[in-house]
Amino acid sequence: MITSTKNKIMAKTLILNSKQIEQKINRIAYEIYENNYDEKEIIVAGISDNGYLLAKRIADVLQKISPIKTKLIEIKINKENPVASEIEISLSDKEMKNKVIILVDDVLNSGKTLIFGAKPFLSSPIKRLTTAVLVDRGHNRYPIKADVVGLSLSTTLQEHISIELNKKGKEAAYLS
Repeated sequence: MITSTKNKIMAKTLILNSKQIEQKINRIAYEIYENNYDEKEIIVAGISDNGYLLAKRIADVLQKISPIKTKLIEIKINKENPVASEIEISLSDKEMKNKVIILVDDVLNSGKTLIFGAKPFLSSPIKRLTTAVLVDRGHNRYPIKADVVGLSLSTTLQEHISIELNKKGKEAAYLS
C-alpha cells in the first residue's frame, strides 16, 4: 500500500493482518494466564489509545479462558512528552495492593512510553508488574523490556510501525 503525505510518498508494508493479530492476542492472553494461573485477580492496564484497545482484547480473552477475575484500566499519558503532564490512572493504591499488574501497549519502540506507564505502579505495594506488547521493535533506550511479545521485529530507527485496532475484523499492523 502506498500513501502520500505532503509531497512525501510512503510505502506501507503489511506485517500483521487481522487474523494474525487475533492469534497474537490469544497467545499473549494464554501466556499471561500460564504465568498467573494461581492468581484470583489481575489488573490489565492499557496505555491509551491503542495500548488500551489491545488490553481490552487481551482481558476479553483472559475472561473466556480462565477463572481469574480481570480488571481493565486505562493509563493516560502524553506519549510525546511524558514529563509535561500528570499520568492519569483510574485506580487507587488500595486497589493495586498485592495485585499482579499487566501493563500493555501496542508497540515497544524506545521504551519511553512503557517505562513512564509503569511509573504509577512503582509507588504502590503491587505483587508483580508484567509488560506485554503486540510488536517489539528492539530499539530500547530505557531499562525496560516486554515480558510478553506478540511479534519481535527488527527495524531501522527511520521506519515506523502503525497498528490499527479500531474495527474488529479490519485490524492491521503496517511498517512504513
